[in-house]
Amino acid sequence: MTGKPSKTKSEFLMGLGRRLGIYAILLALVVFFAVKSPNFLTSTNIFNLARQVSMLGIAAVGMTVVLLLGGIDLSIGSQVTLVNIVCAWLMVKGGWHPAAAVAAALGMSTAVGFVNGWSVANLRMPAIIVTLGTMTILEGVAYIVCGGIPIFGFPKSFSFLGQGYLGPVPVPVIIMAAVLLAGSFLLNRTYFGRYFYAVGGNEEASKLSGISVKKVKYLAYTLSGFFAGAAGVVMLSRTNSGQPIAGKGFEFDVLTAAVLGGVSINGGYGKINNVVAGVFIIGVLSNGMVLLGVNQYVQMVTKGAVLFAAVAFDCLQKSGALGEFKKSLARMFAKA
Repeated sequence: MTGKPSKTKSEFLMGLGRRLGIYAILLALVVFFAVKSPNFLTSTNIFNLARQVSMLGIAAVGMTVVLLLGGIDLSIGSQVTLVNIVCAWLMVKGGWHPAAAVAAALGMSTAVGFVNGWSVANLRMPAIIVTLGTMTILEGVAYIVCGGIPIFGFPKSFSFLGQGYLGPVPVPVIIMAAVLLAGSFLLNRTYFGRYFYAVGGNEEASKLSGISVKKVKYLAYTLSGFFAGAAGVVMLSRTNSGQPIAGKGFEFDVLTAAVLGGVSINGGYGKINNVVAGVFIIGVLSNGMVLLGVNQYVQMVTKGAVLFAAVAFDCLQKSGALGEFKKSLARMFAKA
């Protein structure tokens, strides 16, 4: 009688710790950088930080959906770059209206995502190989289109997406919030959302229960392509220049934010609300280190260590080794 309640309470506290721990880390980072840099909590920097994380948050929704299947999309950064270049080229060289150029660029990134999903589902190629190949191809295409030279000179109206405000709120933040809400609704309130979790948890059992696993994979990677494209459009509007290296390394930050937010790399587990915290942790970390004048290579080491720690924690938790480690620590302190 006394054993059950204590076990339930322990499980509840552990679950609460997993859910709120990420927000405690975010708060600690904010306090640390606020103390170290007087410019961190200024309104100018806060708005700048909000715009920076908006692109990360948009793309992180697509990465989350793919990770839930136990997959990965390394082509996100290259999709962002290609969208930058193609959208810019259509407006400047092709004379297209910004709305038409954006629609074409989004259609292109969505198609790339579908091709990734089709290859993973039908050719049974590992997702890491498919998206690594796509990443390399898209980088090359972007350079071919622009000749390695940035493209600029857009219509003034186009800058509204990346630099505009609705009241006191930056437009990119509103777009990010809308995408995050849509992602949360998709995962929590639709059949497709349940299918993502089911396929990621046990693909064979999902097939036996009548779920079309191939279609689920098509949808996941297609969504990843669409959201990567949306992040690319916002980035282009914010910088007002189509850069051939715009998305270089971007996929790394997106992956780190999603995994840090508790999305399992093994599939089947993850929530958008925690991914939001992961996105802001990466944003605060990057912004704070820049303000403190931290060397770029030290920043790379720090971000790599954060990703390593997040993946290690996920693997330990999945294997049950984390529980054993906690018990060992408890026994050690009890003896002391």
